[in-house]
Amino acid sequence: QVQLVESGGGLVQAGGSLRLSCAASGPTFTPYCMGWFRQAPGKEREFVAGISGVGDSTYYADSVKGRFTISRDMAKNTLDLQMNSLKPEDTAVYYCAATRSGTYYYTVAVAQTAYDYWGQGTQVTVSS
Repeated sequence: QVQLVESGGGLVQAGGSLRLSCAASGPTFTPYCMGWFRQAPGKEREFVAGISGVGDSTYYADSVKGRFTISRDMAKNTLDLQMNSLKPEDTAVYYCAATRSGTYYYTVAVAQTAYDYWGQGTQVTVSS
């Protein structure tokens, strides 16, 4: 069974930075596209950023573009999200996700339904 485990969440002041990490494990796990989603209280879960299976294509939600950077280490099966210039509206539970679909080897999946595996989430709280 594939497992995704997030870490790095916490409390930070507006304008600060946090780095989230996601470690993937499991038998013969070869993820294709991986991504980060978030869910704020009372809101639906939304796409934040994604990276293709090859690792050379990224896509960001407009709300985080220019502030967040997604990256992955294929050898270590890890996924990171560097979050800078954080705003109170970035407060949410952040989830790591991965798809096993070869459709997303060269592209990035935005829809939640494209992802097969999900982490348990890590809380990010940005104070004003």
